[in-house]
Amino acid sequence: MPDKNYDVAIIGGGPAGMAAGLYASRGGLKTIILEKGLKGGPYSITDEIENYPGFPEGIKTEELMDRFDAQAVRFGAEIKNFSPVTTIRLDDKGKTIVLDDGEELLARTVIIASGTSPAVLGAKGEKEFTGRGVSYCATCDGPLFRDKKVLVIGGGNAAVEEAIFLTKFCSSVTIVHRRDKLRADDVLVKRAQANSKIMWIWNSVLDEVRGDMLVTEAVLSDTQTGVMKSVPTDGIFIFVGTSPETGFLADVVERDDKGFVTACDDLQTSVPGVYAAGNCRANSLKQIIWAAAEGARAAVLAEKYIETL
Repeated sequence: MPDKNYDVAIIGGGPAGMAAGLYASRGGLKTIILEKGLKGGPYSITDEIENYPGFPEGIKTEELMDRFDAQAVRFGAEIKNFSPVTTIRLDDKGKTIVLDDGEELLARTVIIASGTSPAVLGAKGEKEFTGRGVSYCATCDGPLFRDKKVLVIGGGNAAVEEAIFLTKFCSSVTIVHRRDKLRADDVLVKRAQANSKIMWIWNSVLDEVRGDMLVTEAVLSDTQTGVMKSVPTDGIFIFVGTSPETGFLADVVERDDKGFVTACDDLQTSVPGVYAAGNCRANSLKQIIWAAAEGARAAVLAEKYIETL
């Protein structure tokens, strides 16, 4: 039998999960939030958030996640960090959440807010040099590259934001993008262009990572001519999108071909009483305020579902 029973079990401790926990517990539901890593989920690797309402000067991500955490706990939500979920079993008794340490929890409803993780490129040598010069987190590893030269692969908001952050430590940061124009918001592009430490390599993709014990060079391929060139570098930071953290949901709920959870407009998945919110949900806008809003809505809908049982 499961060790504990809950009204709502929330998988993921990012903005969607924390908002769901706040609304569910404030609504009088016995609530648990399960986060496989640090609180804040994938947002914990970002240094600062500038577009969350109420903070005109921006706010450090760690501080905002601390506030989310404290507010959910204030209303009675239980939070378990470092508690990866391996699967969910569905039967007449309810929804049994199985953790990787063997613990089992029974819930009347489940909110999936497991978020995403950084996507890998699959370039030759990328895997071998991860942690030895290849990184997916500027906030985590930027200080290790003080006075070094690094490359940032990508052209979206994350790539440009992290490139700007890396200039706090690195002597130079070169953004490598497969096109000749960035996808990032104009305000970020202008900020990067005004930074004397940031340089650019256009129409290029990372083909291979080379080095000895640590990264020493990147081999780039020109997307227009196919010509290869070697660029000396001390580090390579990759920001080329994200993949959903939904592997534990195989054969549990429907997902799309990329692994994102599919859900109706009411956020309910293919299983009644199981909802999806935030970045792990297909077609969700990948923004912190959107994730938080979906988490809150999922909690309200879960409460209404419980009232029908």
